[in-house]
Amino acid sequence: QVQLVESGGGLVQAGGSLRLSCAASGSIFRLNTMGWYRQAPGKQRELVAVVTSGGSTNYADSVKGRFSISRDNAGNTVYLQMNSLKPEDTAVYFCHLVMMTSAYWGKGTQVTVSS
Repeated sequence: QVQLVESGGGLVQAGGSLRLSCAASGSIFRLNTMGWYRQAPGKQRELVAVVTSGGSTNYADSVKGRFSISRDNAGNTVYLQMNSLKPEDTAVYFCHLVMMTSAYWGKGTQVTVSS
């Protein structure tokens, strides 16, 4: 059983920063991809950033230069450092894990950026 638990969301003013964390537990294969997606009200869920177990990263164009994804040495915790936040970054942020042929989602954490 794989579980993903997110933390670090909250309310911040535009221009501020937040750091999200996601801890994965259970049977985690060494080769995997972890990442963050977000969903704003009335919009589809979209990719924010992903990082492979080898350290390769990919970002949505809208967050490049402002957000940074990383993972710890054990590889089971992923972080999203969000700087220069904008009101349009307001959304529920979901942690995502893909390994082998399976995919898992966290329950999400709310990020609200006030103008």
